[in-house]
Amino acid sequence: MDRDKKSGLVKNIFSRVAKKYDLMNDLMSCGSHRLWKNQMIKHIDFINNMQIIDVAGGTADIAIRMAKLTESKSINYNIQVVDINPQMLEVGRQRAVDNNIFSKLNFVEGDGESLPFADESFDLYTIAFGIRNFTNIDKGLQEAYRVLKKGGKFICLEFSKVDDIFIQKFYNTYSFKIIPKIGEIVLQDSESYQYLVESIRKFPDQKTFKKMIEDAGFKNVYFDNLTFGVSAIHVGHKI
Repeated sequence: MDRDKKSGLVKNIFSRVAKKYDLMNDLMSCGSHRLWKNQMIKHIDFINNMQIIDVAGGTADIAIRMAKLTESKSINYNIQVVDINPQMLEVGRQRAVDNNIFSKLNFVEGDGESLPFADESFDLYTIAFGIRNFTNIDKGLQEAYRVLKKGGKFICLEFSKVDDIFIQKFYNTYSFKIIPKIGEIVLQDSESYQYLVESIRKFPDQKTFKKMIEDAGFKNVYFDNLTFGVSAIHVGHKI
């Protein structure tokens, strides 16, 4: 699929699902995505005056978690929430208002493959369940490396590959048969979730993605499998 076609498809899909995106995540993962995101946050090394960019951050689910944790530690911070989709960002803005942290979050409509920020602007780059929707993942990783300061950290949470054959069979059946049906019942939209399932299957496995992160320039790259590899956290450092 060419760049313009995929970019337009992804925008349209997330425009349709924005208002019930988190509800659908709960239904599809049986709530596991919340545990995975909490585990992701544990990989963050918080410092004072921390500059953070959360890419594909749409509904601000990760940003709000980070904001609450930094405030509990009395750490000054600023978070740029970047997403290509304005409808997703609007959901995030409202959630930030509801959580009384709007002043510390800046919502930016932007493309993760061409970020509107200067080189070495951030201490931390996070992205959760977004990088597989990039048209050019390598370019997105290069942008992550570019905007991070030396000593900065890259943390990515993404669906990955299950390596147990029996669990894989169950997971495949659930993904292709049940998830689109949930989308049809809740949102009258099975096609969007059919795409999302297919995008998960096409995403590189853990070791391949680790190599891609290293090729972008990151060092000390590692990954942490969650729920038998249904998802994985990848971490890299800019040295």
